Amino acid sequence: MNKPLCAGLCLLLMLPLAALADGPFDGTWKVDMSKVQMPKKPDVLLLKDGMYDCKTCVPPVSVKADGQDHAVSGHPYLDSIAVQVVDAHTVKETDKKGGKVVATSTTTVAPDGKMAKVDFSDSSNSSGAPVTGSAELKQVAAGPAGAHAISGSWLTASMANMSDNATEITFKEEGGTLNMSAPTGQSYAAKLDGTEAPYKGDPGINSVTVKKTGAHSMVETDKRDGKVVAVLTSTVSADGKTMDVHFDDKLRNRTMQFVAVKQ
Repeated sequence: MNKPLCAGLCLLLMLPLAALADGPFDGTWKVDMSKVQMPKKPDVLLLKDGMYDCKTCVPPVSVKADGQDHAVSGHPYLDSIAVQVVDAHTVKETDKKGGKVVATSTTTVAPDGKMAKVDFSDSSNSSGAPVTGSAELKQVAAGPAGAHAISGSWLTASMANMSDNATEITFKEEGGTLNMSAPTGQSYAAKLDGTEAPYKGDPGINSVTVKKTGAHSMVETDKRDGKVVAVLTSTVSADGKTMDVHFDDKLRNRTMQFVAVKQ
């Protein structure tokens, strides 16, 4: 599995489900993995003639698939990628930043080529234990003749075995300011009037705004160097037990939805 896709999937689950006002949003929330609606746009990969390309990565990735580290630029979570072809159906990727391994993933394509499983460990977005888990991919378009089985267009059908640090988030509102903290080390303290505030602990996000849109709803906007990278719209249920979240990935032009349960 390519790092941007892996990080992207993890990142979608770790990003803040921002909150507002005393009561409805305060507390620790955990994503219900059985109710996650994955993005409907596929990721496009190509492994052929010794080269690996992630055509839908932002920015696109193109490196030799020789198991060696190759520099990539424009990705805040990594600066090198090594792609190793294990066999005709299996590929291993190792991502580094500053010479340190920040993520590994192993993608195994089923014999019929229609499904694939990805097992990953990712610490590129964590100051503590790495995020771990697995994903099931569904092929929606095959790669060209002669390409490795990993080639083609893939949708993420489901995710499983996600570590708790990827699916939990805690909020506390005090005096009109929302405080967010995550087990992976991200945090912010943002006023609920849309005022921009620092976002800490994430290489890909450095500022955030949180805006109240109703008694039980809000919109959070995450930015990198002044550019919007994600918008999250969150609404807490009338009984205060669940929170519906719509995630809009502005960088990769993808959306997903999930439900978080108050712990």
